[in-house]
Amino acid sequence: MASSLASSPVLVRCKGILFDMDGILISSLASVERSWTKWANMRGVDPAYALGLIHGRRAIESVAMLRPDLDPEKELMLIEDFELADGQGITVLPGVKELIATIPPDRWTVVTSATERLARLRLAASGFKVPERMVTAETVNEGKPNPAPYLAGAALLAFAPEECVVFEDSASGVAAGCAAGCIVVATTFSHEAEHLECANYLVRDLSGMKASVLPDGLTLRFTPLER
Repeated sequence: MASSLASSPVLVRCKGILFDMDGILISSLASVERSWTKWANMRGVDPAYALGLIHGRRAIESVAMLRPDLDPEKELMLIEDFELADGQGITVLPGVKELIATIPPDRWTVVTSATERLARLRLAASGFKVPERMVTAETVNEGKPNPAPYLAGAALLAFAPEECVVFEDSASGVAAGCAAGCIVVATTFSHEAEHLECANYLVRDLSGMKASVLPDGLTLRFTPLER
């Protein structure tokens, strides 16, 4: 388990940055959990069990695991409608806007398990200039922890996966970034450190993280937590 103590600052060279959305850029945790609790109660699923399964996964895959007898596309639309109607408590997480302001637009994108409709609405409502192209639930056939989303994100930026840094907070997202061959920086926002073992670095959040633009890429400077 990671110590609460910080270690020495590190410099990480990369060409592109792939941000997970929820738990990295914004927190809509309360809205997501209210929406899934509502759905679970409607469909006879234990809400606590559902909430322990959904984070970091595409909703359509979570539905298929929880109620394989139902039409996942129809259930996805129902859950998405609940989430779109519940925008309470959505916040931008610490350090995010300051970091993104230092990264050229063609050097970063979002790789999220949310649908494109939900992701664009949430990001725009939080004051972000939404990337023209990003990886969403519809982009890939298999979601996190499969590496497909992060492989697609790297391809979207036209960089090799190993040239990209992934920012993640969930165990399934960290596993996806590692499997894709990216450098993974995991925050301890939503998961304990022991569930983020393959991450290259752990941080509490993006506070104090700085990016410098180089002729051939970027340098990230931050202080990771001790393991």
